[in-house]
Amino acid sequence: MSPRISNGFTLIELLVALVIVAVTLASGIKAAGALLNNAQRLTEISAAQWCADNQLTGLKLAAVFPDIGTSNFSCEQLGRTYSGTLKVAPTPNPNFRRVDTQMTNDAGAPLLTLSAILPNQ
Repeated sequence: MSPRISNGFTLIELLVALVIVAVTLASGIKAAGALLNNAQRLTEISAAQWCADNQLTGLKLAAVFPDIGTSNFSCEQLGRTYSGTLKVAPTPNPNFRRVDTQMTNDAGAPLLTLSAILPNQ
């Protein structure tokens, strides 16, 4: 009797290869999901920053020294509505005011705070 020559893979080798492929695919799907979440977050933050920038630019263009206090506003960017709070505070120099614009999403979660110092014109 001559020895038998095997030309294929064993069942164990095939199962190990399938496990390696499954782990690799699962890792790839998880990474793709993280990239998608990051892209959505970046879009949301960018749109909220546009709203805050627009609000601060409007105050600068109005050339009016803002009164100290807090006010609310809303803004629509990219088909979504963002809520903002405008806080005007005094500075050590009475000729300047600090303006903080805090933006929140639909759920009320804070997205960003943008600050500026406005002069008395």
